Amino acid sequence: MDMGLTGKTALVTGSTAGIGLAAAIGLAREGAHVILNGRKEERIQRAKEQLLQAVPGAKVSGVAADFSGAKGAEAVTRAFPDVDVLVNNVGIFEPKPFEQIPDEDWLRFFETNVMSGVRLSRFYLPKMRAKGWGRIVFVSSESGVQIPTEMIHYGMTKTAQISVARGLAELTTGTGVTVNTVLPGPTFSEGVGQFVADLARSQGIDTKTAERDFFINARPTSIIKRFASSEEVANLIVYVCGTKSSATNGAALRVDGGVVRAIL
Repeated sequence: MDMGLTGKTALVTGSTAGIGLAAAIGLAREGAHVILNGRKEERIQRAKEQLLQAVPGAKVSGVAADFSGAKGAEAVTRAFPDVDVLVNNVGIFEPKPFEQIPDEDWLRFFETNVMSGVRLSRFYLPKMRAKGWGRIVFVSSESGVQIPTEMIHYGMTKTAQISVARGLAELTTGTGVTVNTVLPGPTFSEGVGQFVADLARSQGIDTKTAERDFFINARPTSIIKRFASSEEVANLIVYVCGTKSSATNGAALRVDGGVVRAIL
């Protein structure tokens, strides 16, 4: 299926690994000029090599930016003042008991996970509306619907993303611009791999057992009973970025392996 992205410019934040890199590769396969983002140039170069290996001849650029503060968004918008597609994927997570989460962590998580997308959308959305076409996608999480007790601060930011995206969608009425949220479930990415390894080490078990126990104890409602791959999540992101999804706007779309027990 041709997603109509040939010649479009797509910025994917946090795209040097995991879901972000998989989405970038998927968008490149659809003919988009992809802008990779990471905190360090060496990570961007490594991701660029991986993307070009997967999609030879793809047009790819990169911009180093740390979204823990406003300067990250400023660096990105200064380097690339015009994009057709914005995928707000960058995010951080850390399991921590609620009683041990200090104010600084709440603010740090909100700054990176929520304000990065707010700042970039605030810059690019008016330009998209002026052109009459654009796509903004927030990569949230099923944790924004079913708040995980082991990282409530993370869940809070994911809920906030869903709210921001829906509000922005209301501002696109009658245009060719859409704003949607994609809600991945447990996905095997670089960070999750480390999380599982740390969990296994702390309990004195192997990683396969740790993964099985995770779905028994932490995500018992999962239907697929496994971590999704980054590519499985990216497939939905790429679709929502394309022209074929033009009637999908203001939606929160789950690719959560059935974790959220709801029919809507």
